[in-house]
Amino acid sequence: MADSSAVIAAIIANAIKASGTVVSTTPSEFLKVVKKVEAPLVIYTRGGFLSKNHQYLTSYKGFAFHTKSKEQIDLPRNTEVVVADKIWIPG
Repeated sequence: MADSSAVIAAIIANAIKASGTVVSTTPSEFLKVVKKVEAPLVIYTRGGFLSKNHQYLTSYKGFAFHTKSKEQIDLPRNTEVVVADKIWIPG
């Protein structure tokens, strides 16, 4: 039993390492990051359990930036948007 707990802990630790650094920010700061990219790619999903929200994820200079918003963010026209079933952020 103790061995299986150690294996599960190692799997979780490796998954967190593989996901890299995720920076949670406000919707306005997220939009500033997206506007810095020439051809931005944003992952989008509609989430929330009790209250619905819009979730966004993008990458910039090796960091993953994530935000949640009650209202949809007006992304720049040149943004490629991929709609995901779910965005999972470790932690």
